[in-house]
Amino acid sequence: MIYQHIVSAPGVLGGKPCIKGTRISIELILETVANGASVADIVREFPQLSVEAVQEAVRYAIHALRSERIIDVDMAA
Repeated sequence: MIYQHIVSAPGVLGGKPCIKGTRISIELILETVANGASVADIVREFPQLSVEAVQEAVRYAIHALRSERIIDVDMAA
């Protein structure tokens, strides 16, 4: 899959994937979503991001999870 807004470089954030031209990681965007923020909230908080870049970050994470090993989650905990 080709991503227009996401890059990963060893010298930037230790190689973590981030939004091109920023030091805003995909991880930070996902944490913000997990804390209840909408795409509009994220774009307001980080005006250097576009709606498309935030949406692509979420799609990137979905794609990454599809190709990762599943971790067993104990629902009783």
